[in-house]
Amino acid sequence: MDCLFCKIAEKEIPSEIIYEDENTVSFLDIHPRSLGHTVVISKSHSENIIDLPENMVGPLFRSVKKVTSLIKKTLDPKGFTIGINHGKISDQVIDHLHVHIIPRYDGDKGSSIHSVVNNPPNEPINETVNRIKNGL
Repeated sequence: MDCLFCKIAEKEIPSEIIYEDENTVSFLDIHPRSLGHTVVISKSHSENIIDLPENMVGPLFRSVKKVTSLIKKTLDPKGFTIGINHGKISDQVIDHLHVHIIPRYDGDKGSSIHSVVNNPPNEPINETVNRIKNGL
């Protein structure tokens, strides 16, 4: 497979790994948005959260929690923005699910995750909830 993140997980490509267990690898982002900006991946290749096998969801997010706690303890940010870019439209560059942990510091010029998109729906919220629930 020609996946950059799979190659990092297999140690074929060097990276600055800060945490690893049997299911996940966490490493510093090569283009950090802040001090300690970390990427957490599953060692199991999945393009996105929908494709991630159910049994890997827990291990991935346990690692996100562990790494976030480690960064909080060692770098003392004031908060975090944690997120996933899912699909090309959201600027997912590597087609391997990865969770960004971006430490937030006073004066970092960042904003809320709500600033990412500004496209309010034209339909009433009750219609939206009905459409989603009917898909279950």
